[in-house]
Parts: sequence; C-alpha cells; structure tokens
Amino acid sequence: MSARSEVAAAERTISAAADCAQSSPGSLRDASRTFLRGTLCIYGYMNVSAAGQMPVMEELVSESDSMPKRMALICFLSLVMLMSILGNLLVMVAVCKDRQLRKIKTNYFIVSLAFADLLVSVLVMPFGAIELVQQHWIYGETFCLVRTSLDVLLTTASILHLCCIALDRYYAICCQPLVYRNKMTPMRVALMIGGCWVIPTFISFLPIMQGWNSIGIVELINKRRYQDGGNSTSCVFMVNKPYALTCSVVAFYIPLVLMVLAYQRIYITARAHALQISMLQRAGGAGASSSGASGGVGAGASSDSADHQRNHRMRTETKAAKTLCIIMGCFCLCWAPFFVTNVVDPFIGYTVPDKLWVACLWLGYINSMLNPILYAFLNKSFRRAFLIILCCGRKRYRRPSILGSGAPCTATQINGSTHVLKYSVLQNGNHTEQKKSLHTESHESCL
Repeated sequence: MSARSEVAAAERTISAAADCAQSSPGSLRDASRTFLRGTLCIYGYMNVSAAGQMPVMEELVSESDSMPKRMALICFLSLVMLMSILGNLLVMVAVCKDRQLRKIKTNYFIVSLAFADLLVSVLVMPFGAIELVQQHWIYGETFCLVRTSLDVLLTTASILHLCCIALDRYYAICCQPLVYRNKMTPMRVALMIGGCWVIPTFISFLPIMQGWNSIGIVELINKRRYQDGGNSTSCVFMVNKPYALTCSVVAFYIPLVLMVLAYQRIYITARAHALQISMLQRAGGAGASSSGASGGVGAGASSDSADHQRNHRMRTETKAAKTLCIIMGCFCLCWAPFFVTNVVDPFIGYTVPDKLWVACLWLGYINSMLNPILYAFLNKSFRRAFLIILCCGRKRYRRPSILGSGAPCTATQINGSTHVLKYSVLQNGNHTEQKKSLHTESHESCL
C-alpha cells in the first residue's frame, strides 16, 4: 500500500469516528452508514478498521486482565527457582563443612544430585520462565538448541542420581556389610556418578545439536516456531517417534523400574529388621520378667512391655512405608506426566496443547526443588548440619562424640543411607549389650 492510500485510509477512519461521536447511540442510519464506509463504530468506545485490526480498548482491557495473572505467574516461578537454588546450595555446603557427612558414600550421590538440580535452577529454569512470561523466545535459534540440550542433560542426570541413590541404599540395607564394602568402593561410586553425567549427553547434546530428534518433522517445527506469522518466535522442541521412545526409556522408565524394585526390597528388609528387634527385645523382656517373678514381681509389667514393643515396631514400619511412599510418590508425580506425554504426543499427531506441555515440564522442574527436602532435610544428620550453618555454628547444634556412650538406638532409619540395630538382652541374669551394624557407616542414623 502506498503512502497516499495509507493517508486516505487514516482520514476516512478519523472522519468515521467524528461522525460516530456526533450521532446518537440509537441512530441506526448513522451506524449503518459508518459500517458501509468501512469502519464499525459501537457507542464511540472502540473501532475496528476494514483491515481487521484489533480493537484498541479491547487490547487495553485484555492487558489489564492478564496483568494479575502474569504477576502471579512471575511470583510462583521465582519462588520455585529461589527455593531450588537455596536448598541445593545448602546441601552442598553442609557436606563440604561436615566431616561426618563426608564419610558416608551415599552423600556423594546427594551432593552430585544437588549440583545437577542447582544447574537446572540456574541454567534452565530462568530462560523457560522468561519465555513463558513474554510468550516468545528472544535469544535466537542456536541458543534455543543449547538451552534445550542443557534441559535434557541436567534433568536426566538428576533422575539417574535418584536411581543410583536407590541402588546404594539397596546394597547398604539388603546386603551384608562385606558385600556392601566390596560393591560400593570409592572407584565404583565415582564411576556411577560419572555415568550419571555422561549417559545423558548421548540423548541431549549429541542428537539435538545434530538434529536427529527433528528428522521427518522439520516443517511442523518451523510452522510451530513462527505460528504467529510475525517476527516473534518460540523455542520449540519437538521429537520424532524414535527419539521420544529412546529418550523416555533411558531417562525415566528404566530408572523408575530400578527404583521401584530397590525400594520394595528395602521396605521388606526393614520390616524383617524391625521384627527381629521386636523378638530380641521380647526375649529380653521375658528374661527380665522371669527373674522378676522369682523376686515377687507380677506379670503386668511384662505385658505392658510387650505391647510397647509391638507398638514401637508398628510405628517403625509405618514410618518406613511413609518415607518410601513420599520419595516414590513425589518422583512419579513430578516426572510421570511429562514422560507419558512425551511418548504419547508423536503417536497422536502432536496434538497435545501447549499449556499442558508447559505444566508437565514445570512439574518436572519442581522435582529439583523437592529433592533437597526428600533426600537431605528428612535426614537427622543433614538437619543438624543445616542448623549449624544457619545458626552460625552454635554449640548446641553440634554433633556429640560418636565414641561416647549414648542411649541405645532401636529405630531403623529408612531415609538415610545407614541403619543401626542396637539392643540389650539379658543373658543368664547378666546385662549384656549387643550391637548389629548393617554396615561400617552406620553410626550416623542414631545421632
């Protein structure tokens, strides 16, 4: 359109607006004349040109309505990123400062997990949040590929760390101490951590930067990227069927199966340990009651003691079951929707709504915020280290000496990597203390 025609169109629009302002709202003749002239005027509040432009007042109203939603979205995303950064940093600092935490092999997996989640919070979440708020991608196509590769790499590394933690706990709890020491050597721990970082590169940077994930769907990706028809673009990550199946199996479904099997065996073993403790304590109570009966003591105390031990065993089993259910429940709740959608979408013609994709993706990101809570904050030794850090090293929170005499520990700790079964038994009228350690690093759970 030439400059002269644009000026003429603008003059006609101004003239129509003036006619509309002078006419009364009930003048159908003026309104129809204005419509035939090419501009529809409704009570003088807004106008739409024949070229199909959006109403000015409608844009203002829509922006004012979306502003509270946008502010709420910004606050929510900022809270998730801030809590994830602070929580994972606190875990890493606690292990670096606490010598006892550094002695436990499982904590090396937890530190590496915290580092992966920290990188997710710093390198992946902010750019996703900016795109989600601004509704377009402003960093170019190359950085879109880099950011997507980092996303797949770091989230997969986080999931593989969770799988390694489950396997480490399985060997620590379900195997004999010598078997655990032979399997979880420092070299093997280092290889497992290295595998958690190397394996994801084969499903992230390598295929994404080479474009293997987009083979056969390039036209569809370009259409989605420039769906508005303007200069604004989106960072679109779409995958073909082979990549969707391979990535989902390696990053989620295999770790999920291993975690379920490992935690199932852990729970069964914990129940057996609790039952063993109950039987030993019942035997000790029976010995005490028999000696008490010879001294004239009634059987009421023995009955109360048996009920107390039965209740204690049930509480231990319930706590173990709750902890394992929380760990697996949070993992499945956060990541299952995304990976189910990731597998299903290519087989239904890529018809999954964008909002559902975003919701599933950020639900997975929230798992990086929950991991420090599930794997560190629920651990008594980690909580003490956190209090020392946050309270500037006050003596009241410092760890008592391991070599000192303490109260017997009869609880089985499932959330941590260590377990101690310590009990007292009366043998031939002599009070002897016996201790059964599931492995050499078992002091931590009683402190």
